[in-house]
Amino acid sequence: MNISPKKVWFDADNMWVELNDARVIGVPLTWFPRLLDAEESELSQYELSPSGIHWEKLDEDISVAGLLAGHGDMTKRPKIAA
Repeated sequence: MNISPKKVWFDADNMWVELNDARVIGVPLTWFPRLLDAEESELSQYELSPSGIHWEKLDEDISVAGLLAGHGDMTKRPKIAA
């Protein structure tokens, strides 16, 4: 079964994603700084695809697989000391 997003909504601290298999995933907005810093009007301008969620204006893409694995924004990894 291909799991895809069906609906997205936000509260003050979290993003909620309903999946097509009836599960609902809640993740803290702090995992995604671009979303955390976005205006409510920007958050509502997303596109759903079979594999995830895309915000064109915010340059943010979140995969369902990443959400299910517990991954936040992977673009801002801390540097590892040598």
